[in-house]
Amino acid sequence: MTFDPRDYRPNVGVVLFNEAGKVWLGRRANTPPPYNWQFPQGGVDDGEDLEAAARRELKEETGVSNVAFLARTQSWVYYDFPDHAQGPKAWRGFKGQRQMWFAFRLTGPDSEIDLFADDEVEFEEWRWADLHEALDLIVPFKRPAYTTVVEAFKHLAA
Repeated sequence: MTFDPRDYRPNVGVVLFNEAGKVWLGRRANTPPPYNWQFPQGGVDDGEDLEAAARRELKEETGVSNVAFLARTQSWVYYDFPDHAQGPKAWRGFKGQRQMWFAFRLTGPDSEIDLFADDEVEFEEWRWADLHEALDLIVPFKRPAYTTVVEAFKHLAA
């Protein structure tokens, strides 16, 4: 079997840093613990610029729009959906997701964060954390992807 990037849904992920070098983590709505914290992420619309998609997803999921670009991963980061995960993306025939990750710094106040900014609420709680903490809080099937992201952005962390 050959690898085909078209088998993976195009997606963007965002690591949002504050001035102290901590990162934003959100607890996914209606998702039981222990692995229910993650960074904002979401699909890319056909023809959409990747950075524009990252900014859109960040705004939809956190309410945040006042950010400064810091970095992005050099290449796509892939992960497969587990066999037991039969969510809507898997139903569309994708094996997993391919993500381009962006790092932004929050330039506005924490009060800009509004988890109910969009009709589709993704997160029910948020907090600032050390970058490496995300590895212990993310669902295990995404951990290799998060390891790549942590390595890519560790120079930006506290």
